Amino acid sequence: MMSAPAAEDLWPSLDESVGRQPCFPNGPVWSVLPTLKGQMTDMLEDVGKLHREGVSIDSSKGEVHIDNSAIIEPGVHIIGPSYIGPGATLRHGAYIREYSWICANSLVGHSTETKHSILLPGAKAPHFNYVGDSVLGPNVNLGAGVKLSNLRNDGGEVNTRINGERVPTGLRKFGAIIGEDSQLGCNAVTNPGVVLGPRCMVNPNTTVTGIHDALQYTLYPADIEDSLSILKLPISLVELT
Repeated sequence: MMSAPAAEDLWPSLDESVGRQPCFPNGPVWSVLPTLKGQMTDMLEDVGKLHREGVSIDSSKGEVHIDNSAIIEPGVHIIGPSYIGPGATLRHGAYIREYSWICANSLVGHSTETKHSILLPGAKAPHFNYVGDSVLGPNVNLGAGVKLSNLRNDGGEVNTRINGERVPTGLRKFGAIIGEDSQLGCNAVTNPGVVLGPRCMVNPNTTVTGIHDALQYTLYPADIEDSLSILKLPISLVELT
């Protein structure tokens, strides 16, 4: 049975020298989520408050640091504690809630909401996305309308699945953790507790559950060989509900 992936499995090419980034504990990759508040508090004490004139900021819960090279368009609202790294872009109407760690060169777009989440360098949530209690790996792209659901309807502990077997996470809120270079098509939804490996491709209007090395949806047999060569990974052909 596939084991619960660690951080190095999901973003093996992560350049840790680019801007400020969180540390990922040993063990299942979701173990970073309970440490995010403490890590961000310590980091913000180190780098200090840095605001931008004209940007709507609520620092009643904690400080906000906006790197001088970040691009902040009009209409953005940021709630601290939050960190906006070098070269990051926040487009008009972005809603950055507390404990959002927006790393270097990442992007949060129009009508996108982030909360208690990490966007690693180059990650993009550009249009009408919800990213809560989640981690986007380097160069991940969320299509328009992609939602990373982070809370069960009954409010109970989030369980994930490996090869159909239920795996408890110990977390009440857990969205998705997505490996580097993955692409999620428009209006895809991840159920709570999803983990996707590097270079996954999720087609539009798909609902995803559980832990997967690599995904490809709605492939015809003639397309499989071409897709394998593009993704450079073994592909699990699965349908998830």
